[in-house]
Amino acid sequence: MLNARLQRQLGQGAEVIATLLVIFFVMFPLVWIGLASLKNPVDVYSTRVFFQATLDNYSAIFGPRIRLQSNIFISALVAFLTVAITVPVGAAAAYVLSRHRFRGRESLSLLILITQFVPAVVVAIPYFVLFRSLGMIDTPIALVIVYLSFTLPYAIWMLRGFFDALPVEVEEASFIDGCNELQTLRYVTVPLVMPGILVSAVFAFISAWNEFFFALILTRSNTVTLPISIMNITGVRGPQWEQLSAAGMVVMIPILVMSLFIRKYFVEGITVGAVK
Repeated sequence: MLNARLQRQLGQGAEVIATLLVIFFVMFPLVWIGLASLKNPVDVYSTRVFFQATLDNYSAIFGPRIRLQSNIFISALVAFLTVAITVPVGAAAAYVLSRHRFRGRESLSLLILITQFVPAVVVAIPYFVLFRSLGMIDTPIALVIVYLSFTLPYAIWMLRGFFDALPVEVEEASFIDGCNELQTLRYVTVPLVMPGILVSAVFAFISAWNEFFFALILTRSNTVTLPISIMNITGVRGPQWEQLSAAGMVVMIPILVMSLFIRKYFVEGITVGAVK
């Protein structure tokens, strides 16, 4: 009896220690960047816990030299356009693949899944040549088109899991009550799969907001996104780490705020939508 109780206590203690270690390794970089964003240039190279905090770094990145607000607008525009297209198109495609039977349905689903495994570097040059030929280099539309190539497949597969998990009898009952297919989608199906829609929307937003590789290749000066603009924050002494940290916090804040509001739906979307 004593050994069993001791083993249980040791197991619980190990779980607590493992949880604390995970939290530490996850939160330490965020806390470090947050503190560095409040330091003076002299303090940013030290490991002192106590220092004179300042907001000058945030003023500098929004000042006339860096003008980060213009890059924030471009990133937000591209991200919202990506979400606005990904969610309805992905939901419609997922619904068709889940509810309608047609020849080649599974092959089409497999083809959509395969696109997720194509390395970005493989398609970067074809995209660049295509958009250069069309005169779309350094435009938001080019970035949105590229981002849709990986947000749409994810949304389709995520939402198809939700549609497959939703009993057909629920929709058939609405048909009996006099609803057509569009009314059933609007008033019955979509509200029931809303957690999956929110997860897909958040994934599309985060992917477009944080994307660096394609933005580096397809933009020059007019459509420089937030991650690319951060790379260019340098001065006479090289990288301005305190200003880079402040810009990094600006990038993370929308994601952190969004995660607080949709965390319940996000967990439900991952656990429910993954089960058929």
